[in-house]
Amino acid sequence: MKSRFNKIIGSTLLAATLALGITPASADGGRGNAGNPGILPPHSHPYGKSYGEWSAEHWKWTYSLPANAHPLTDTADVRAGQSGPVWFLGGTWAPTTDLNGNLVGIADRHVTIPAGKALFFPIVNAEASVAEGNGTTEAELRETANFFVDHAVGLSCTIDGRPVKNLEAYRAESPLFAFGPLPENNLLGLDEGTTSPAVSDGYYVMLAPLRPGEHTLHFTGALVFTAAEDGFDFSFTLDITYRITVKPPGRGRNCEND
Repeated sequence: MKSRFNKIIGSTLLAATLALGITPASADGGRGNAGNPGILPPHSHPYGKSYGEWSAEHWKWTYSLPANAHPLTDTADVRAGQSGPVWFLGGTWAPTTDLNGNLVGIADRHVTIPAGKALFFPIVNAEASVAEGNGTTEAELRETANFFVDHAVGLSCTIDGRPVKNLEAYRAESPLFAFGPLPENNLLGLDEGTTSPAVSDGYYVMLAPLRPGEHTLHFTGALVFTAAEDGFDFSFTLDITYRITVKPPGRGRNCEND
């Protein structure tokens, strides 16, 4: 596992969307949406897919865009690559490094979303793929993704100032999926046209469409590794704010791909 660490730091961690480690099958005790009005239940199939299946779609979207024209590097509008009833938000692929060599990912974004769009985003997550050297079998890939997710701490999420409860209920593993072909100047720094099997693990939220107007989404999390337990000292901290304007239909120019 430790031999894979440097490779994943260069790719998976920069996704800035990683997670914790509680089995979701019983995490919410059958409480539906885990006590969170406006959030679709973690064990439901919103818009025809499970949370785990939507997590795979989120990674496919993330890797489909070039690094210099991407919402998660703040070089493109949120609408880039978006289509259908569900739009994706996320962390940042443009973190900074503190004096101790730890990654810090902070973003404060102003975005406009068409009315009627559900919003799916990871609070914290991790992806592992064959192309990144994270393993050659599904079991090895899951071991890598789970390893990172199990080190997450400090997860929080607020929507318009209201804390999301029972975040431990929102962990989801993807099925085995394939991303690519990657564009030129892709986030992973791999050859253009690369495809690869992959899996992911993480904490995700599917927001039902927000009412027209102004909204604020804020989420945080961290991955913390220690020399005593993991053989290295490293942390990754995430603090993301979205200031969202939901534009009602029929009022001026709406966002593309709606």
